[in-house]
Amino acid sequence: MNLLRPGSAQASTRRPFGQMPRIRSRFVVLACGIGLMGTHLSLAAQDNARKSADRLPLISPIFGDNMVVQRNKPETLWGWSDPGDTIRISFAGKTATATAAEDGRWTTTVEPPSAGGPYTMEIAGHRTTELHNVLVGDVWLCAGQSNMEFALRGLKDAQTVIAAANNPEIRYFTVAQRSAYHPATVPEGSWKVVSPQTADRLSAVAYLFAARLQAQIHVPIGLVVDAVGGTPAETWMSESALHQLAGFDPVLATLHALQASGTPEYGNYVMPWYDQYDIGMKDGWSQPSFDDATWKRVTLPGGFAQLGTGNFPALAYFRRNITLPATIAPGHAMLLLGIVERMDTVYVNGKQIGGSAWVENPRAYPVPPGLLKPGENSVAVRVLRTKPDGGFQSKADDLRLVLGDGTKIPLAGEWKARVSVDAKPPQPLPVRFENWPVVPTVLYQGMVAPLAPLSITGAIWYQGEANSEEGYEYRKVLPALIADWRRTFAQGDFPFYIAGLPAYRPPSATPTDDTWAETRESHALAAATVPHTCLAVTIDTGDPDTIHPKDKAPVADRLARCALAEHYGKPIPDQGPTLVSSEIATSAILLRFSHADGGLVIRGNAPGAFQIAGADRKWIWADAHIVDGVVVVSSSLVQFPTQVRYAWQSNPNATLFNGIGLPASPFRTDDWPLMTQDRPVY
Repeated sequence: MNLLRPGSAQASTRRPFGQMPRIRSRFVVLACGIGLMGTHLSLAAQDNARKSADRLPLISPIFGDNMVVQRNKPETLWGWSDPGDTIRISFAGKTATATAAEDGRWTTTVEPPSAGGPYTMEIAGHRTTELHNVLVGDVWLCAGQSNMEFALRGLKDAQTVIAAANNPEIRYFTVAQRSAYHPATVPEGSWKVVSPQTADRLSAVAYLFAARLQAQIHVPIGLVVDAVGGTPAETWMSESALHQLAGFDPVLATLHALQASGTPEYGNYVMPWYDQYDIGMKDGWSQPSFDDATWKRVTLPGGFAQLGTGNFPALAYFRRNITLPATIAPGHAMLLLGIVERMDTVYVNGKQIGGSAWVENPRAYPVPPGLLKPGENSVAVRVLRTKPDGGFQSKADDLRLVLGDGTKIPLAGEWKARVSVDAKPPQPLPVRFENWPVVPTVLYQGMVAPLAPLSITGAIWYQGEANSEEGYEYRKVLPALIADWRRTFAQGDFPFYIAGLPAYRPPSATPTDDTWAETRESHALAAATVPHTCLAVTIDTGDPDTIHPKDKAPVADRLARCALAEHYGKPIPDQGPTLVSSEIATSAILLRFSHADGGLVIRGNAPGAFQIAGADRKWIWADAHIVDGVVVVSSSLVQFPTQVRYAWQSNPNATLFNGIGLPASPFRTDDWPLMTQDRPVY
């Protein structure tokens, strides 16, 4: 299998990765024994099914002690037992039965009791188990990438929030991360009761959302957290859903090659590429015992130029030894490498301590306790450079080891280095370089399909950062994902609430096109066109310096407002000002909004919020003020404006709110081409 970029001419000329010679098994079969052999195979298949069922849980782990069962819906239960075994369910006076099929799987439904609890559920067959401390309430699927995964312990006021997280009416199940090239069967995880002892690793957005709901509706809340950092939406979708969208067939073909190769289920393209081409990994270049006497001496930062790789991509190893004092200060040590392009993998004394191709630069890796030792220690860094100026990009002072007492050990200067893969053409490169799950469908198969058809109230979704470079395409992808999940869980058009992207990166001093703005528009279009959806606008939150802002309360509050207003029927506003119409009035543009609860408010009028353009399509910052509930936008530099945009950049100056403090969603009145509009998906 070749992990080449789709469309590469070399893709058809190389032998598939991992392909093995075909081995023919030879059997001598007497004609008179064919019928008997068929009987033996049938019995063997049954025996294998029994053995398989014995290795699987009697009931799927998504059902367990401390769980929350969805109220007011039949709950589908499933598990595995001996073929033909009769399974009897007893749940708070309600009963159901099932028979295990030939493959050992059984499925049945049971009517839940009234909301509350605790209850006990018994599952009895050849094996018997009981589920204790079960509550009945509302179950929400909480999914997405790292900002949904972001735990309570990462909040700016983490200690206060965790200490107060003593709510036994809220339970959570964090689905263990798994990339799967074929549909997985059994999810990994367990239900936990929220308490100060269990809450630190719980999704912050999910918990704060649940706490707001539980305080309002007074029923137990169950959270199924299904999130993996850095993952694009297509990893969370089924193959059948992706086939309906243009542009994904080439990478789905790569998935099929991965499936056929038997390669480990990395869920990305770069790790199999390493397995195939990285001679340094095969020969142990990261190990302290490796003899690097013949390696070239280079200077970091830099290094690649001295290795003679020119402007082409390359994979190289860099090694050096450092000497530490006889007594190493206690505390957490950190190895800092500054900004690295594109992907690095770091080893200390032969043990991998980190590796990333993510936007989290500068790179900072904690060193596990006890790994450093007095005297000589080895450090090895594998770097896959993809740009001419790639590799180590920071100044010398940024490369250092910081010990627990703050002592800094410089790492800049002389290292030894060697090229492992000279990746100039015709050397193939991976489709993508991320070392986390990015292959389409792998998280759907590993982390969504095994949960279905669990009964749920709905889903909240915090994702889009990883799709921002294809922000225009996302307007097709997100509605397709919502429809896909609704088919998978087979519970109709359940609520699906979307967290918008917060402010990020330094603000632009001039009007500009922006991938995050285009992704926000795709979020808004999905919420406006897909039934039973709602958008939580967050442009007035965020942090310009990190893609993981530490204040998750506004995001959770606005998602909860969506649920309370749209699903639970509470009479509360859930949206900020939403553009209804625009009108050109000679030298100004008049904007009218819905959801102006408490009246429209403009907080300050600094440049960077509204912009207008005339027939020349040149955007100019504009002034905005409110007249009789209408926002009037104008600029002395544009005599005859035709179009207006608001908050159209990754870190906008959010100025327009309604009277209760909810921000207006970014918008534009033009239909001019966007920067991501013609970008291929891969």
